[in-house]
Amino acid sequence: MISIDPKEISVSKLHRYLLGSIGPRPIAFASTIDKKGNRNLAPFSFFNVFSANPPILIFSPARSGRTNTNKDTYFNVKEVPEVVINVVTYAMVQQMSLASSPFDKDTDEFVKTGFTPVESETILPFRVLESPVQFECKVKDIRELGSNGGAGNLIFCEVSKIHINEFVLDQDGLVDQQKIDLVSRMGGNWYCRSDKNSMFEVDKPIATVGIGVDALPDNIRLSKDLTGNDLGKIGSMQRIPSTNEQRELLSNYSGGRTLENAKNLLNSNNVTLAYAILNQLNQ
Repeated sequence: MISIDPKEISVSKLHRYLLGSIGPRPIAFASTIDKKGNRNLAPFSFFNVFSANPPILIFSPARSGRTNTNKDTYFNVKEVPEVVINVVTYAMVQQMSLASSPFDKDTDEFVKTGFTPVESETILPFRVLESPVQFECKVKDIRELGSNGGAGNLIFCEVSKIHINEFVLDQDGLVDQQKIDLVSRMGGNWYCRSDKNSMFEVDKPIATVGIGVDALPDNIRLSKDLTGNDLGKIGSMQRIPSTNEQRELLSNYSGGRTLENAKNLLNSNNVTLAYAILNQLNQ
């Protein structure tokens, strides 16, 4: 493993290390206007949601590492402190990328990219019709992190209205993670598509407390056949099944008591039975 002091390498190389390691990053497709009413549309991957009450999104149009200049978006939100943050889907990614071109300030990216502008209801900047979720926001604060190239400018945005295309909703009226087909940024020219082939679920221990990997018997905890993910899943059990419970589980199980079957059971979230098999195998 190499160790790097950020102060001892170029900003360009540090930037590549940061963006290559921290991802996938969601994309804020930010729509703003200047005081003359000129529209601007630009994507930013230094972005996330940071609060639900109040609903706060933050994105950063950083200073250029090459020219040490600020983005038009930065100047626009200082003149008109409002922004629409549109989410980006796979169907939009090429047009979105085009919007990141260094167009002249008076260029309307809606026209250049072919996106459809839609009037907002609570703010002046326009929404992007093609985006399935659009956040109308009031800019609450701007924090400049530095004056050198590569320095971020944090734009704190409070959501004033949300628009959601019904197509991406599930039967409960919530955003279906497979229907929305979001894309995110990786390092270099790479993106990531959040489709059913790349997503997986992990139950969140919100109301439960797992026993922890440290509570597992040594014959399982120190097994060379189990991965960190295997141990993490077993350690999420709320208690270790009793000897009698393990015997009953094994007596009702028709499959072979093998490591492969135990791992398959872990993958299908049948953790207790998998534990019983592993405990027997490693004794």
